[in-house]
Amino acid sequence: MNCAPGRRSSVAALALAAGFLFAVAACDGNRLFNAKQESDVAAQEIDFAADQQSWREQRRAALVAPDGWTSLVGLHWITPGAHYVGSNPGNGIQLSMGPAHLGMLDLRDSKVRFVPETGGDQSVDGAPVRGPVVLRSDDDPAGPSVLGFDGGRGQATVILRDKRHALRVRHADAPTRTGFGTLEYWSADRNWVIQGRFIPHPPGQTIEIANILGSFDAMPNPGLVEFERDGERYRLDAIDDGSGGLFLVFADATNGHGSYGAGRFLDAPMPDADDGVLLDFNRAYSPPCAFSDFATCPLPPPQNRLDLAVTAGEKLYVPPTSSR
Repeated sequence: MNCAPGRRSSVAALALAAGFLFAVAACDGNRLFNAKQESDVAAQEIDFAADQQSWREQRRAALVAPDGWTSLVGLHWITPGAHYVGSNPGNGIQLSMGPAHLGMLDLRDSKVRFVPETGGDQSVDGAPVRGPVVLRSDDDPAGPSVLGFDGGRGQATVILRDKRHALRVRHADAPTRTGFGTLEYWSADRNWVIQGRFIPHPPGQTIEIANILGSFDAMPNPGLVEFERDGERYRLDAIDDGSGGLFLVFADATNGHGSYGAGRFLDAPMPDADDGVLLDFNRAYSPPCAFSDFATCPLPPPQNRLDLAVTAGEKLYVPPTSSR
């Protein structure tokens, strides 16, 4: 059946109008879809930046805590025999901060015994101490005993390094803590969040890690993490430090050129079921030795010295002149 010319024109006009409306709707739909995508990406970037900032704030808070690394005020090696301890110059172990006479340390048979000075406020693990007590060192499964003084603002612990005992002393009023400056970072960058692959070592394997004192410690070495950057493949031997994750001590081309000269640390989760390990180099951080002369820091093993500039994470700390 033939349609009248006028009717055909009306149908064509309606078809054109419908096509136009469909095209407009499609364009609007695309714009809405693209806008949503852009909004989602922007929200993800905001969340990423907020997450990185939160980590940085926690990092600073841990450093400047009353018992954080910035509170270190002394590292005193203990030789066999008895030694008086206190800030008075006549003591065998002279503290830079604290009471004139804290007590006596006696190292015998690889055990450090503490005898408190009478009339003081000394405590061990939070409990007042009035008589002799053996202090645990940091190699004890229970951790080191905490010898408190100055109302708990001062703390001393015994550490064991290369079969030698030392007294590590902290004080909440340490100038390096009270005058702590600003931590600087490279801009947070998603490209430095890299998916790595865990390659396990035989159970029980250890790795010799040098420390800043010039001695070596055998540390559990569960495996290495392999990752790629700019088409190149890199490997880092991992340490199990008992924290429930992997501990990486590495050096890179920024050391001494923006970051701490002796290397940096990075914490990573244990590998997942597919041996994947997420490395967020935005959270690479300086060792305690960057903030104190009284820390004993591990150094990167030769195989963890990367021919790569890791322009991410924590930069070299420059203390205010008043804190040194």
